[in-house]
Amino acid sequence: MKKTVFVFAALIVALLLLFQISKYTYVSGNLSIEIVIAIIAVVFLIIGIFLNKKSLQKKQLPRQAIDKRRIEQLGLSSREYEVLLEISKGLSNKEIGEKLFVSESTIKTHVSNILVKLDAKRRTQAIQKAKEMRIIPL
Repeated sequence: MKKTVFVFAALIVALLLLFQISKYTYVSGNLSIEIVIAIIAVVFLIIGIFLNKKSLQKKQLPRQAIDKRRIEQLGLSSREYEVLLEISKGLSNKEIGEKLFVSESTIKTHVSNILVKLDAKRRTQAIQKAKEMRIIPL
């Protein structure tokens, strides 16, 4: 964060300095207005390219492999695992039922089975435990 603030502060100071120099050279008559505008445009272009490259170089976290052995140890069925994945996406029971073509009460049963098997009291706690166990993607 400090580095970002420092970079932006340095850019602002550099631009102010550029404006002052261009103002001085224009007033003294050594430079035409078109050249001053072109120099300022080039500086803004370089800054834009720099910031764009910086924003595209976000660090990607390494994806951890799903621990299928752990899923089997917990006794999660394939359908319960599908429901767990959909819960991790933030879908409601009704939305999960529509997506998996089953009734909402069936999804409720699967959710309660998942909570028991993961020893969780709430859906959010189940997702947290599943991530810690590496049975769902982070």
